[in-house]
Amino acid sequence: MATSLKNLSAYDAADVPDASALSIGIVVADWNIEINNQLLKGAVDTLRKHGVSDANIFISRVPGAFELTYGCKTLAESYEVDAVIAIGTVIQGETPHFNFICQGVTYGISELNLSFEIPFIFGVLTVNSLEQAQDRAGGKHGNKGVEAAVTAIKMALLS
Repeated sequence: MATSLKNLSAYDAADVPDASALSIGIVVADWNIEINNQLLKGAVDTLRKHGVSDANIFISRVPGAFELTYGCKTLAESYEVDAVIAIGTVIQGETPHFNFICQGVTYGISELNLSFEIPFIFGVLTVNSLEQAQDRAGGKHGNKGVEAAVTAIKMALLS
C-alpha cells in the first residue's frame, strides 16, 4: 500500500505557494464525524499556515459521504471560492454499500472538476477499518486533510 510508505502530512512548505489571496470551501460529512473532524482540522490548520484567512475559509456539513458531491456543488455556487475540498470517510462493511458509495463520490467529484472552473479536491478516506482511518486522520500516516489543503492551494493557483 502506497500510504504505508508516506506520511500524508509530510511536505516541503517551501513548495507551497502563498495562499493569502485565496478563498477555499470545505464540505465535511457528518458520518464518521470523529475522523472527519480530524481531517477538517488538518485542512484548516494547513490553509491558515499558508496564508488563507479564517474569513476566506467556508465550511459546510452534509450528512454522509454520498452527499459530498451535492454539498460541494452548492458551496461552489453560493460562495466565490478558488477551490473546494470534500472531506469524508467511508469504511468497508459487510455489504457492497461501501463500493457504491465510493464509486458515487469519486464519480461525483470528478464530474464537478469538469463542470466548474475551479478544482474540487478529493479528501475522502476509503479504508477497510476504523484503525486505517485513524492512521490517516492524524495517526501514524499523518493527516489526509493536510494533503487535501496543500492540493487545493496548488490547484487553485495552477496556471
